[in-house]
Amino acid sequence: MDAREMLVDGVDQMTDWLNLAIKDLSNEQVNHQPGGHAVNIGFNAWHVIRTTDNITNFVMQDRKPPIWMTKGYNESWGLPAVAQGTGMSMEEAQSLVFDRDRLMQYLSEVREDTLAFLKVVPEAKLDEVQMVKPLGEMPKWRVFRQVVMTHGFMHLGEINAVKGQLGLGFFI
Repeated sequence: MDAREMLVDGVDQMTDWLNLAIKDLSNEQVNHQPGGHAVNIGFNAWHVIRTTDNITNFVMQDRKPPIWMTKGYNESWGLPAVAQGTGMSMEEAQSLVFDRDRLMQYLSEVREDTLAFLKVVPEAKLDEVQMVKPLGEMPKWRVFRQVVMTHGFMHLGEINAVKGQLGLGFFI
C-alpha cells in the first residue's frame, strides 16, 4: 500500500464516521452546548470539514480556493471566507449555529473532492515539505495524516462525548 492508498483509506473512514455521527441528529442536538470549555457537535463537524477542505485545496493544491468559498458557503452561512474555527475565541465558537442538512451537504462535497484528489496526486507532491503554523515544516502526506485524519478523529471523539451527554450513544 502506498501513501496515497493509506490517505484515501483514512480520509474515507474519517468522513464516513463523521457522516454516521451526525446524520440522524436534529438541529437542536447539533447545536446543543455541552457547557464549560466545549463546543457543540455542529462546530466540531464544521471545523473538521472546513479544515479538510482547506488542506485539500488551499494547502495541497497551491492556494486553490476551497469549496467553502467557491460554492459560497461562507456567504450563505454568514461566516468569514477564511474562518475554519482555528483561533476563534470560545465565546465566538459557542455562538455559532449550524444546520445539519447543510453540514451533511458540505461534508459530501468535501469528501468527494478530497478522495478524488488523493487518488491521483503524484507521490512526489505528497513528499514536498509544507509549513503548517504552529506545527512547523513537514511533508504534505504528514499534513494530511496529522491535520486532517488525526485531528479529524480527535474531533469525532468530542462529537461522541456530546452525544453521550445527550443520551444518544456512539455511532458505532
